[in-house]
Amino acid sequence: MEQNQCCHHQHGHAECIRIVPIFNHLEDSQMDLIAESAKTLHLQKGEMLFRAGEKDDTLYIINSGKARIYRLSDSGKEQLVRILNPGDFTGEVAIFQPGSIHENYAEALQNTSICLIKREDLQEYLVEYPQISLKILSEVTMRLKDSEKQTTQVAIENVETRIISFLAENVEKGSGNSPTIILPMSKKDLASYLGTTPETISRKFTTLEELGLIKQLPKKKIKIMDLDQLLLYTE
Repeated sequence: MEQNQCCHHQHGHAECIRIVPIFNHLEDSQMDLIAESAKTLHLQKGEMLFRAGEKDDTLYIINSGKARIYRLSDSGKEQLVRILNPGDFTGEVAIFQPGSIHENYAEALQNTSICLIKREDLQEYLVEYPQISLKILSEVTMRLKDSEKQTTQVAIENVETRIISFLAENVEKGSGNSPTIILPMSKKDLASYLGTTPETISRKFTTLEELGLIKQLPKKKIKIMDLDQLLLYTE
């Protein structure tokens, strides 16, 4: 029985390793090896994974659920950095910078299962399988691009343009000109992400709905009536 539990436990870690782009290109045996040094953490909705100022020495991989990474400005205002979904990871800075501390906060948005791999364990694998480092660098580069884009948008575009860009970015490829999308975050987080207020977001959504460009549905769904028209629309 003991044996069974052990293997079931490890299987959970292995699954977690398999869903991450930085590991899932490895051989099965290599992924199993990495899975052996992973630990699983279960967080309830609202629980914190880490806080700014804490030691950053772990790679965190979302196995199931959802978490949000945010920072606090000097005035205490929250700024959403990104939402983590299954297969996403955070803590990569710790891998390349020993002794670093967290600058952000991470909170579970729902009941969430997370795999943890300590920096020293990961270091061994990076030496043995250099392609992992390349994958991590490519993921981090993508994030930097997103982050720069977000900063530029907040600086130069009006809120409406930012909202429309965001809606368009969440349209699945090949879903036609009148797709339905699910907002990946609450309006409060969306406001923070786009550098505006929840009231403004609600107001702009209502305006776009009155113009017949979108329809707001329950469960954070938005039906885009005509994607081409929406992209052409500017206030």
